[in-house]
Amino acid sequence: MDPIVEVVALVLGFISWVMVGVTLPNRYWRTSTVDGNVITTSTIYENLWMSCATDSTGVHNCREFPSLLALSGYIQASRALMITSIVFGTFGLVAALIGVQCSKAGGDNYVLKGRIAGTAGVLFILQGLCTMVAVSWYAFNITREFFDPFYPGTKYEIGEALYIGWCSAVLAIAGGACLTCSCKMATEEKYPLPYQTGGTVYSGAAPTRSVTATSTYGRNAYV
Repeated sequence: MDPIVEVVALVLGFISWVMVGVTLPNRYWRTSTVDGNVITTSTIYENLWMSCATDSTGVHNCREFPSLLALSGYIQASRALMITSIVFGTFGLVAALIGVQCSKAGGDNYVLKGRIAGTAGVLFILQGLCTMVAVSWYAFNITREFFDPFYPGTKYEIGEALYIGWCSAVLAIAGGACLTCSCKMATEEKYPLPYQTGGTVYSGAAPTRSVTATSTYGRNAYV
C-alpha cells in the first residue's frame, strides 16, 4: 500500500482521537435559553457529567449530576460508549504507529506490519462507531423531547459538542477504512526470476577442456 495513504489515515485517526477527547468534557452537549428580562434571561447547558446555567450578567453556576443510577439510560450508555471510544482510539494509534511502512518500530516484515495496520484500522472504525452511536443517540433524545408537546421538562437543543462528535466519527471511520485495506495490500517482496537463457544461440563447437595434470606425463611415466 502507498505509504502516503497510510500516513494520511494515521493523521485522520489522530485528529479524530483528539476530537473525541474534546467532545467528552465539552459542556455544550445540549442548550436551552429561558427568555425573560435582562436579569432573568438565562442559558442552561448540559453534558454527560454536569448541568450549568448562566444569566445575562455573566454569572454562571454548575452542578454535577448527583447519582449515576438516577440518570437516564441513554446518558449512562453515552458515557460508556465515549469512554470506550477513547480506549479504542488510544490502542489504534499505538498499533498504527507500529504498522505504517515508514515506521521502523515493527522491523522490515511488511506482511506483519500490514496486519498490524489493519488491526489499527479496525480499532479506529470501532472508535468511530462508538462515537457515532453515543452522539446520535443523545441527539435523538434531544429532538424527541423537543418536538413532544406533552413533555413537561425543559426542552433543549443540540449543542456544539455533538457536531464535533459527528465530525470525529466520520474522520475515524475514514482513516480506519484506509488502514484496514493495508492488511490486504501488503504482500511479500517479489524477487526477480533467475536469468533465462532460452533465447541464446550457442556455436556448435564443443568447449575445450582444460589440460589436466596427467596429460603432461608420457607413457613411460607409468610402470
